[in-house]
Amino acid sequence: HVQLVESGGGSVQAGESLNLSCSISGHTRSNYCMAWFRQAPGKSRERAAAIDRFGMTSYADSVKGRFTISRDNAKDTLYLEINSLQTEDSGAYYCATGNGYWGQGTQVTVS
Repeated sequence: HVQLVESGGGSVQAGESLNLSCSISGHTRSNYCMAWFRQAPGKSRERAAAIDRFGMTSYADSVKGRFTISRDNAKDTLYLEINSLQTEDSGAYYCATGNGYWGQGTQVTVS
């Protein structure tokens, strides 16, 4: 049974930083691309950042230079470092695997 559990969200002031984590269990985690998606209220879900099994990363234009995605396959954990938070970054953040599994999300609120 595959399970993804996000943590690290919270309420912060604009300009501050957050570090999100996604703990993965239940399958061969390292073989797949992993990604962080986010969804603001009233908006569609967007892929903020992705990392493949080789460590190659890609980012949405809106987060380039502020978000850093990384993975630790030994710890079965995906990370998202978010710097210089903006109010537009508020929303639910989800981690997902390339074969279609999703976490329940962690909320980020920037004021």
